[in-house]
Amino acid sequence: GQCRSPRPSFWGKSCLWRCAMKRLSPWLLVLLSGLLAVAAGWALGEPSVADSPTPSAVCPADTNHFVYLPLVFKAPDACEPIPETEYNVVLSVNDLYDPTKPSPENNPDYRLSLLGYYPVDRYKGLVNYGPTNDSKAPKFTTLFEGQPTPPILNTYQANGWDWDNHQPISGTPHGFEVTVIGLQSSPKAIVRVPDSGYVIGWDCGDGGCDAMVIYASRWEISLKYTREDRVSYPPPQKAGFTVHIVGICVEPSLRALYEQMNAQGRYYLPAVRGGQPIGRAWGGEIAVAIRDDGPFMDPRDCDSFWKGYCP
Repeated sequence: GQCRSPRPSFWGKSCLWRCAMKRLSPWLLVLLSGLLAVAAGWALGEPSVADSPTPSAVCPADTNHFVYLPLVFKAPDACEPIPETEYNVVLSVNDLYDPTKPSPENNPDYRLSLLGYYPVDRYKGLVNYGPTNDSKAPKFTTLFEGQPTPPILNTYQANGWDWDNHQPISGTPHGFEVTVIGLQSSPKAIVRVPDSGYVIGWDCGDGGCDAMVIYASRWEISLKYTREDRVSYPPPQKAGFTVHIVGICVEPSLRALYEQMNAQGRYYLPAVRGGQPIGRAWGGEIAVAIRDDGPFMDPRDCDSFWKGYCP
């Protein structure tokens, strides 16, 4: 009912005092619970989400007074295991990790998030560069099951890298106007290995192994479509394709297998097949890039990476 007070003056006029005492206590508990959830999310290294504020208490006698409380909740856990998925295949590495480079954790060739990329306003669709030179190249049509051409939300350009000072260089030309794309996803959506025509081992089943996992974390993965633990070589040597995917939590058991092999010297690395689940998206966009023998390619190239879906 109405908030009434026997006190004259300010207290009786606004009735906000009694509203706050009577109606805000439960909401303060909700707010405190929300803040604790945020703190727990930060402690786990997971993002939290805050909705837009909504009126939580209104004094009927004076609707000019509102108290706003944010609705805070924990973001979906992208690191949930993927049911009925196993990772138990490792392949021997043909050419071991370059000892002159920093560790994979600190190597921008292995971590697109460390290298970084910046937005560029370019066409957000597939581009026809003509017939591909390699029909076996990885295909992004298998990233999301049942969705061969997810919308391109954003276009980016990858940074260059200053190896002497170990820092990114923005504005470095790569030969293409776009080298990273942001594909539409949804929280906890399962992300899969881009299928290819390459077979680097026969232990994965379903047509063999397509790629080795050369980096994996709670935020990104890098896949190498040969058995060399190198992203590039001095010419004329060829390193093959490397695919980077940022914005996914790599499936916990696959990540654990990678960390085990990495700790044991990287003589063996996990292997995955085309279309196999590898993790879940954190939110509404994942970033995807592809290199061939080191240099970045344009991931919008339809005949190379989206075969059968050229405009």
